[in-house]
Amino acid sequence: MVPAVIPILLLLIPAMLAALSVVREKELGSIINFYVTPTTRLEFLTGKQLPYIALSMLSFFMLTLLAVTAFGVPMKGSFFILTAGALLYVSAATALGLLISSFMRSQIAAIFGTAVLTILPAANFSGLIDPVSSLQGAGRFIGEIYPTTYFLIISQGTFSKALGFADLRSAFVPLLIAVPVLLGLCVVMLRKQET
Repeated sequence: MVPAVIPILLLLIPAMLAALSVVREKELGSIINFYVTPTTRLEFLTGKQLPYIALSMLSFFMLTLLAVTAFGVPMKGSFFILTAGALLYVSAATALGLLISSFMRSQIAAIFGTAVLTILPAANFSGLIDPVSSLQGAGRFIGEIYPTTYFLIISQGTFSKALGFADLRSAFVPLLIAVPVLLGLCVVMLRKQET
């Protein structure tokens, strides 16, 4: 269960922090600085995202250390593969938080919206409780496109099954796709000027 909890923790907190970073500027009015500068939306969002990716990777290292030492879960696979998967995953998680923040106007709404839109799909449809292959309808669709599904496979595969990159390649591809897709949606949704 410990390798399955790491993806949940690496989704909620980074997504919330990234969402709050933009919404806080909207509430304080300091986002006006963004509106009047020649900075592109992608540059603004990337600047907001990078510190939280770094913070999330630090959290990942601490969670992995805690899993191995305090909980006694042996790392049977490659730590490098797990770290590469975590980097892609926290990039997708922070991009998801930025996407949520692009249409929220208050910090309370951003926290609540991020919690609902991250934890519920991650817990119910990612394979944490039931395998995605056993789901049907909208639940299966969400499970097949949600980033947590694929990092869960990477985490459990490296911790418990000693799977290599060749075995986990199919889990890396959706994460590689999710990051630019989510950032692209953020760029489209974040208006350069409030109406």
